[in-house]
Amino acid sequence: MAKHVLLNNITHKDLKVITQHSARFGDNVGSTLTFPTEFGDVQREYPILFRKDERSGKFQSVVLLGLKPDENLFLDEFSGWKANYIPAVIERGPFLIGFQDQSADGGPERAPVVHLDVEHPRVNDSEGKAVFLEYGGMSPYLERINQLLQRIYEGMQISDAMFEAFSALDLIEPVTLEIEINEREQYRLQGNYTISAEKLAQLQGDDLLRLHRSGFLRCAYLAIESLGNVQRLIQLKNARA
Repeated sequence: MAKHVLLNNITHKDLKVITQHSARFGDNVGSTLTFPTEFGDVQREYPILFRKDERSGKFQSVVLLGLKPDENLFLDEFSGWKANYIPAVIERGPFLIGFQDQSADGGPERAPVVHLDVEHPRVNDSEGKAVFLEYGGMSPYLERINQLLQRIYEGMQISDAMFEAFSALDLIEPVTLEIEINEREQYRLQGNYTISAEKLAQLQGDDLLRLHRSGFLRCAYLAIESLGNVQRLIQLKNARA
């Protein structure tokens, strides 16, 4: 069971984190969340799809890693992660964004801070990368984690606005991925959405300008282009056959 605590350089001065990727660390998943702030990196490696959150009903972006819920085709138990970019939600490991009440300009403010899941299987005090330096400073590893969490946090802030813009222009459409590996192995992935390339191409005038100025036009094109990576999933699947 996860146990989240505020990270600090006194309580956690000897903390180490195993950074290799393995099913035993929970990396064998068929998809994971992604955010507009990393679309540029993600689309070079993986398909980006949209799904509706079961609780809120809101759209969210996901990276497709496999053809089954517990299958990560980019995960190799011997050689590690087989891609140049690892989605931020995976690479962050046991760290996450928490919020702490702080004072700003005389008023209350909830500021993002780094939290740690102390029950995560990567966390220990003897093996892996050090989180803090000998005298309490941040290690290069923790600096990297801070960058990842910042990328996630900023992505969370603009995700709803991006989907509102897409929905207002009726750009989101359902997509079913029908994949045949061989005569005995076929997959039909439903419940996913993408950007309608046809409707996007028809945008003009103020609608197109607003989408461009918001930065969401680029996100729309990146999501469409990323679907070409479905072929890479097929190749990885065939390589395991």
